[in-house]
Amino acid sequence: MDKIPMTAAGYAVLEQELKHRQSVERPRIIQQITEARSHGDLSENAEYHAAKEQQSLNEGAIAELEDKLARADVIDVSKLSGDTITFGATVTLIDEDTDEKKVWQIVGEPEANAKAGKISVTSPMAKALIGKAKGASIEVNAPGGAKGYEIKKVEWK
Repeated sequence: MDKIPMTAAGYAVLEQELKHRQSVERPRIIQQITEARSHGDLSENAEYHAAKEQQSLNEGAIAELEDKLARADVIDVSKLSGDTITFGATVTLIDEDTDEKKVWQIVGEPEANAKAGKISVTSPMAKALIGKAKGASIEVNAPGGAKGYEIKKVEWK
C-alpha cells in the first residue's frame, strides 16, 4: 500500500470532507430513502431509486476518503528548507516566451488544484522542477507543445 504525500492543510481538507459526508450527507440521504419508502411501491418509485443511487455514491466517496487518509504521509512544509526544489516547495517561474510570472506549490495528488496554484507532485511540471534550484531553466512538455521556464524563487511556506 503506497503512501500518499500531502501537506497538513491538504490532510485537514480531506478530513473535513469525510466528516461532512458522514455526519451531514449520510443522514440526509437516509432521510430521503425513508420518505421515498413511505410512498409505497418501490419498483416504480423514482425518488427511492435516486436516493439509493446517491447513497451508493456517498458511501463510495467515504471509502475513498478513508483510504486516502489512512495512506497519508503528512509532510510539514514549514520545517523544510533549502535551495533545491522538493515536495512542498512554492516556486516562482518566469515563462521564457511571454515573461509571464507563475507561482506553483508542489503538493500531493489529492490536494492538487491548478486554479489555487497547487500542482501534483506527479504532474509533468512538478517532475521537471524537482531537484532543480533557483536560476535554473526547465522545459516542460505541455499539451500545446514544449514550454521553457526560468526558476526565479524557491520558498517554503
